Amino acid sequence: MSSVAEGGPMSAEPPIDRSGRSGSIGLVVLLAGALVGAAIAVSFLQGESAQPWILALLAALSVVGVFALFAGAVGLIQFASRGSRDDLARAIAATAEEGVLVTDAGGRIVFANDAYLDLTRAEGPGAVRTVERAFAGNADVAEAIYRLSQAARAGKRAFEEARVTLPDGRGAWFRIGVRPITRDGAVETVWTVADVTRERERHENVFQELQHAVDFLDHAPAGFFAAEGDGAIVYMNATLAGWLDQDLTRVGGGALSLREILAGDGAALVGALAPKPGAVATEIIDVDLKTRGGRSLPARLLHAVAWAHDGTPGASRTLVLDRGPGADVSEPLRAAEVRFARFFNNTPLAIATVDVRGRILRTNAPFAKLIGERLKGDAGERSIMSALASERDQAALAAAIEAAAGGAGDVAPVDAALPGEGGRSARLFVTRVDDADGDGEAAVVYALDTTDQRALEAQFAQSQKMQAVGQLAGGVAHDFNNVLTAIIGYSDLLLANHRPTDPSFQDIMQIKQNANRAASLVRQLLAFSRRQTLRPQVIALGDVLAELRMLLSRLLGEKVKLELVHGRDLWLVKADLNQFEQVIINLVVNARDAMADGGTVTVRTRNVTAAEAPTFGYRGLPAADYVMVDVEDTGEGIPPEIIDKIFEPFFSTKEVGKGTGLGLSTVYGIVKQTDGYVFALSEPGEGAIFRIFLPRHVPAEAEEAKPVAAAAAPQDMTGRGTVLLVEDEDAVRAFGARALASRGYTVLEARSGVEALEQMEAHASEVELVVSDVVMPEMDGPSLLRELRKKQPDLKIIFVSGYAEDAFKKNLPEGESFAFLPKPFTLKQLLQAVKQTIGG
Repeated sequence: MSSVAEGGPMSAEPPIDRSGRSGSIGLVVLLAGALVGAAIAVSFLQGESAQPWILALLAALSVVGVFALFAGAVGLIQFASRGSRDDLARAIAATAEEGVLVTDAGGRIVFANDAYLDLTRAEGPGAVRTVERAFAGNADVAEAIYRLSQAARAGKRAFEEARVTLPDGRGAWFRIGVRPITRDGAVETVWTVADVTRERERHENVFQELQHAVDFLDHAPAGFFAAEGDGAIVYMNATLAGWLDQDLTRVGGGALSLREILAGDGAALVGALAPKPGAVATEIIDVDLKTRGGRSLPARLLHAVAWAHDGTPGASRTLVLDRGPGADVSEPLRAAEVRFARFFNNTPLAIATVDVRGRILRTNAPFAKLIGERLKGDAGERSIMSALASERDQAALAAAIEAAAGGAGDVAPVDAALPGEGGRSARLFVTRVDDADGDGEAAVVYALDTTDQRALEAQFAQSQKMQAVGQLAGGVAHDFNNVLTAIIGYSDLLLANHRPTDPSFQDIMQIKQNANRAASLVRQLLAFSRRQTLRPQVIALGDVLAELRMLLSRLLGEKVKLELVHGRDLWLVKADLNQFEQVIINLVVNARDAMADGGTVTVRTRNVTAAEAPTFGYRGLPAADYVMVDVEDTGEGIPPEIIDKIFEPFFSTKEVGKGTGLGLSTVYGIVKQTDGYVFALSEPGEGAIFRIFLPRHVPAEAEEAKPVAAAAAPQDMTGRGTVLLVEDEDAVRAFGARALASRGYTVLEARSGVEALEQMEAHASEVELVVSDVVMPEMDGPSLLRELRKKQPDLKIIFVSGYAEDAFKKNLPEGESFAFLPKPFTLKQLLQAVKQTIGG
């Protein structure tokens, strides 16, 4: 060790100090007196005898001046009183315990104290060397000295610690530092050298003791872990890691959390301890641990949590006792306790015991998860009424607890809405408990989360309501179609007999146009009830929307901007092109009406994979591949109280006379009939989004998206042959018979399927075509067809109905061939269908 550390007081005078010299005032006065005396003596001389003396005096003054300048430069003479001010700093540096060496810009030694001489083993001031030279022969410290030298040349501060081998063979640790200083405009370098061997030895001893402590803790017969307030595990001993088959390299840095090592809802139970501000609280918790492979391990936790003064949880320290098979739980009572703890914390029911006032005393893990943050209040104020029930249901729950505490054996369950957002609900069962332990327990409350059940019930009720309304709408539409078919048919017959110049021609046109408007309303009703006729085809939605762009822009007007955002490589879908266009038009028009002051309507498309579909969170949306279409507006949005009603027919928020309210119900019906799904999303003041999911269609070989077929060229509507017309509506049957007869056909009429069979018995060989309604009394159209096929398998038939073709097609034999004519139909449509079927 250094003799500096062991010796007594050191001298305030360093062995080397060339930083500055103080001059002697006495010498200066003596020199000044001599020069003045010489000057006076020379003044008495006259003539040429004085000249040599004057020259000698001047020469002496010159020599003195040059010497003074030289002495000032090397520090022998100082021209100010600065040396007196530096005495304190010089004394401090000279007596410092660490070695101090100062060198100038040229590397020459300016200052060195006794400690530096001792640490570098210099025998005297004449043997002092710079730091680089003093340690040049020691390979252990060479790299550190090199880095310090580089820092000194760059004018930077630097410190290094290095182990040095002393001449006697002993090892020592030196802390060597370097820093620049500026003095009298010149830059000098200060080197410090300190012997830190003892400090290093103390650190080494402490580290060894810490290693021993960690080793003892790692191999203790009990598990141990430490966690932060957010549940991140920062330490786990080797014993617990072995139980859980965890990799210790994952511990720390938030890589492992309580949820990963506690089974079930154990993390929620541990995190639901009652806060004790400013204290360290210890709780005993029986839970199941979870190994990395998913296996459960019963354990008891002695869980200590440090609470901040504001009640927020801080770091925790937890001792873990193994209570699994092989542990010391062989006593029947302890084994039963372990089994009960496992059942209690892993039941799907949330369970809590309460006193007569409803204060929570004990809970299981599912209860802690169900209640969440509401369980973290003050232990004396945690009321189960405020934790489990909204204000509306708190009185009912309090009454149930009071009844159970009073000895009632049969307490009716309470259906309560849980407090907070999200619309969660639970069914609460309250039973009486005997307070055998004397801790104030009055009742046990069992809570069963019924949120999903309530949502399914509401969804089922809504579905039933929509189905009932759809059936009503479909029934009304069917009967109304018969009336419209007669009105439109007779209008066509009248128009065929009147010229456009006739006064009554325009009146008849008005009748037909209004009948067509009524037929459009009927089609919307049928669309909602999913009984309309669809002609599905393979289409590419991107192309369809591109063709609709001009029409949509005209519908929106100048104040509303339209944006189309097409997804890349959209899949094909199979849908009725015209009906899908109607869906988009209805949604865009509704969006326009929601933005009276203008805005933007965005139509967006993209693919949704089967893996992505569940992430949307829509109930009833199966996992499958879809093409998604969003119609988004920037309007006022849809209020929450009506968003569940917007797809119902005739529900409208518009003023009287501004719409029928069938637009969204039509959208709903068309999408559903195409096996798709439609959802509405909205936040008041933030616009609305209508999201449509259409199933992806994988085309068969040689099947591709096709444009709408071009209109057929005009053709001759006259024909020959016998047609059996079966229709229970007299007006429709009369119109059809008259129309066909006027074009050259022989028409046989029947009011029902039974009459049709009678007609076939009488004219079987003459009848070439049967035109039959589907819905009729006594015998419907499909039943009639089955009877006719028994005697005439090749007989041609056209079914006429206001319902969709698929509505009755399932009642026909597999592979049955027939034509279909939807009601209401015009004169031209009837004649075309008859001629094409007979000709085909």
